[in-house]
Amino acid sequence: MENLLSLAFDNLSSYDGPKIRKGLRQIEGLLANICLSRGGGKRSKERRDSVMTDSIREDSPTPPSTLLDLTDDPAFYEFFKLQEGFEWNVALRLVNTLDRLLARGADGSNDLLIMNALDLTQGILLLHPPSKAIFGREMYMNLLLDLLEPDFCPAIQSATLLTIVTALIDMPQNTRTFENLDGLLTVTSLFRSRGTSREVKLKLVEFLYFYLMPEVPSIPSAAARDSMPGLLQRSPSKLAKAFVGGGSRENGGRPRADSDACEIRSQEEKQALLGRHLNSVEELVKDLQQSTPFGGAVC
Repeated sequence: MENLLSLAFDNLSSYDGPKIRKGLRQIEGLLANICLSRGGGKRSKERRDSVMTDSIREDSPTPPSTLLDLTDDPAFYEFFKLQEGFEWNVALRLVNTLDRLLARGADGSNDLLIMNALDLTQGILLLHPPSKAIFGREMYMNLLLDLLEPDFCPAIQSATLLTIVTALIDMPQNTRTFENLDGLLTVTSLFRSRGTSREVKLKLVEFLYFYLMPEVPSIPSAAARDSMPGLLQRSPSKLAKAFVGGGSRENGGRPRADSDACEIRSQEEKQALLGRHLNSVEELVKDLQQSTPFGGAVC
């Protein structure tokens, strides 16, 4: 797997469009193989049996893999462990690629590469939640905010909003970075702009609902944190449980100290912050409390 990642990283580090495209496809192929893996445990056997049954009944779709399915797979376990180190972390390589793509300027082919890189970034953050920690750094969060500028096409803006949401889920420290960089001003300015497409405005409303959700701490208890490395070493199936509070580990796999715990803001505090840039926030909160579109606390 190191060889596959090395080849992809070499292409991603290029300034040549076709090589970058090739590197993105190599990463996509690797993630697809991991997600579609059928081997590695009882769950995979059950899934294989289900696939065989579905092949007989053509009207029944193949069930998608879940993260819990993947944790029984040795390939996913190896991939997860590699992501804990700086050298093989895919998220870092993707955001650095995005940075170079932004410097290339706007054109059709470059826009496609940016969207592909954003889609893969969302995927890797879901497969390896601890990688979200990189967006606690201003340089990487600011990169995403730059992609919301009016110069970029609606498709890029929409994909960027989804990427930001993925980076903020269960990561209050990333939300604080987003706020400190005037992310709320960026988002609300885009919403108020007459040049913003209807599609993007709908995504922005969804983002505001998400932002106003109650926050939950991403730092586990001291006992749970101390036992986490052992769980990872003993049983790949425990990885799914370790994902809860995925932001509790640095990108290199080091458990965070208690002093690293992030401030948790209440819904009222976030409502006040958003109210500085947008009117009728109270109506958004009221609608959110009545409909609970995300089913509870998500960030």
